[in-house]
Amino acid sequence: MNDTEPSIGNWTDQTFFDNLSTTETPYQDYEFRFETYLVPLIFGIIFIVGVLGNGTLVVVFLRHRAMRNVPNTYILSLALADLLVIITTVPFVSIVYTLDSWPWGESMCMVSEFVKDVSIGVSVFTLTALSSDRFFAIVDPLRKFHAHGGGKRATYMTITTAIVIWILAIICGIPALAGSKIKHIVVNSRVSFEVCYPFPEEWGPEYAKGMVLFRFLVYYAVPLILIGIFYIMIAIHLVFTSRVPGEIQGAMRQVIARKKVAVTVLAFVVIFGICFFPHHLFMLWFYYNPNSNEDYNTFWHVLRIIGFCLSFANSCANPILLYCVSGAFRKHFNRYLLCKGSSSSRRRHADNLAYRDTSLTSTISRKYPSKRLGNRSCRIQETTITIQIGGTGMNGMADKEHLNRI
Repeated sequence: MNDTEPSIGNWTDQTFFDNLSTTETPYQDYEFRFETYLVPLIFGIIFIVGVLGNGTLVVVFLRHRAMRNVPNTYILSLALADLLVIITTVPFVSIVYTLDSWPWGESMCMVSEFVKDVSIGVSVFTLTALSSDRFFAIVDPLRKFHAHGGGKRATYMTITTAIVIWILAIICGIPALAGSKIKHIVVNSRVSFEVCYPFPEEWGPEYAKGMVLFRFLVYYAVPLILIGIFYIMIAIHLVFTSRVPGEIQGAMRQVIARKKVAVTVLAFVVIFGICFFPHHLFMLWFYYNPNSNEDYNTFWHVLRIIGFCLSFANSCANPILLYCVSGAFRKHFNRYLLCKGSSSSRRRHADNLAYRDTSLTSTISRKYPSKRLGNRSCRIQETTITIQIGGTGMNGMADKEHLNRI
């Protein structure tokens, strides 16, 4: 399956085989390669963790109204994209370093490459949108409130943004759907195989180089630069601003909460950057180095495998990160995956999270008894308490935006 070995000619040409010189391209059979056994194991872990983690995120969002808000809508979109690529692509590409030839046919080749590009596009575009959302929530929350209009309008705008992101990612993935073909590779007189290849040879070498550069810019470099600009401005604002407009009480608590959430979103971005850097580095080197076939050695082979595994491992990383940093999501993960906590203890824990957890948004309704004068009976007054991912707290204009969503 290693398509980096040079293609020597038409593998069906027996005359070519008969006339081959005694000096042939060296080739190590797959059963003697370490990655043959390691890569499927890694992909098995990615599949199990990814399905359970992202599946739980989707269930939490659908079953708990308190988790439905602007930031968590973006997180749901990330989870759906990761779940899509894990279910439709991971089981099929896990054999790339195990079998000599692609066994699933050309249709599955096209689908797997297309879904992979769509998932990457949704992930990086959503992370950019999340960073933009955090920028306005921290730097200018009043402007964000007036721009969104608060309440259902903010929710609709977020859903619309998520839909536009998916449409854009699908458009960017069309070349992979149209161009992915089965490529025949000839190594020497005794070894030839077929690979799933996204750059048709009949479209010319410039197409492959152009698509590699396009994917690097659109799926990696440009979004990370924009995200970096947002976070530089956030950092400058937090350094030089001690109070946020609209806050009356608990300013320091709210600023700390915003910092914590900004770091959480930044962690998503850093993980994405780390996971896809080796892949893009190898692709740029291989397609822009005219001597890549001759220079291909153990270092580049190992880097290629690492990039291949990390690019798919990113699909199961976000739920792990959320479990580590978010008490709200950790509670739900423990409930659905580990069956921890009784209903009463979960209720008390949810009440405590209303005051302590600001790493993710959760909206929790609590009931307070108030005695009516002249009457022994008690009236229950329902009050909604909102914890926002941006940590705007319970005061100021930004809180009204979330209160109106309930």
